[in-house]
Amino acid sequence: MNIKIFNIALGLALTATAISANAQKAYKEGVVTISTAMQGQQVEAKSYFRADSAAMQFTAGPATIKILTDVDGKSLVVMVDVPVASIKKAAVATPDEVDQALATLPTLTFAPGTETKVISGFNCKKVVATDSKTQKTYDVWVTNDVTVPMTGIAKYYRSIGGFPVQYTSFSQGQSTEVTVKSITEQKNPAGTFGIPADFEKISLDDLKAMSGGR
Repeated sequence: MNIKIFNIALGLALTATAISANAQKAYKEGVVTISTAMQGQQVEAKSYFRADSAAMQFTAGPATIKILTDVDGKSLVVMVDVPVASIKKAAVATPDEVDQALATLPTLTFAPGTETKVISGFNCKKVVATDSKTQKTYDVWVTNDVTVPMTGIAKYYRSIGGFPVQYTSFSQGQSTEVTVKSITEQKNPAGTFGIPADFEKISLDDLKAMSGGR
């Protein structure tokens, strides 16, 4: 996993979920399936959630990547499993590193529009997001069909007034487009939100060095 993919993955983890108002269906635990692009390749990721935790998992070449976050935004763990290379690493971010990652995120204001469309079966309305730091605008399609626990730490989408179905994810000055494909209610397997005993704990800097940059 090179450094660009690492940054995209981090951005996805920071924008995993948001809460919506006046919803029709409330999900307490389950998985959100999303589609995004990494290095020109379409990637499907699974974002497992419950009230206190979230875990986003996807594959990048021979590696399986899982990113763990908590509801308070105080913890971030990036797990890398590469069976062909016998690599099992869990990079644990320090509180300062979490704060630094959050500090790079945009500060958005929202202007609801009148356009609507159906995306992945969700009834969506367009909201124009403006980054007060750069004045760039982004079209975000949100739905009020569902609610999902606030187990992501996407502070910049929390007041958008719906659950983002099609949106832009940001990290370390990079952005990528994301589309939610489905939400499934399920009891997630034991261990979904923890670090297995056979994973070696390392620093985030160690992982970045492994990924081809710092």
